Amino acid sequence: MYQHILLAVDGSENAIRTAKEAAKLAQLSADSIIEIVFVVDFDQSKKDLLHAKSSDALLLERRKTLYPIEQLLKEANVTYNVTILHGTPGPVIVDYTNKQQADLIVLGSRGLNSLQEMVLGSVSHKIMKRVTCPALIVK
Repeated sequence: MYQHILLAVDGSENAIRTAKEAAKLAQLSADSIIEIVFVVDFDQSKKDLLHAKSSDALLLERRKTLYPIEQLLKEANVTYNVTILHGTPGPVIVDYTNKQQADLIVLGSRGLNSLQEMVLGSVSHKIMKRVTCPALIVK
């Protein structure tokens, strides 16, 4: 089935739902691995650096954001690893996914209404249009 599943997360409730679906897919094959991809936005990164006591404390805070997702994958007995990237989430995830030659990317939908999505565009929509592998968007 899918051996290398990228799970793009942002630490929200939607990300936890998305992780549950990725875990279900990974459990279908004994050699599947989920790579949790978390992108630190440049703007948020600047704010975080100003308020952090040290770079280690900042990394610990980011790992705390991912803890519920990691716990869920541990409980599902799924092999995973974590990759933290920096930049604008949409383009960074697309670039990373295409370079990694993932078998599948799983990401959440923010649930924007039609008008907002038409005007703003959603990160999940931008990613889905540009990745070269299959994509699963979890509502």
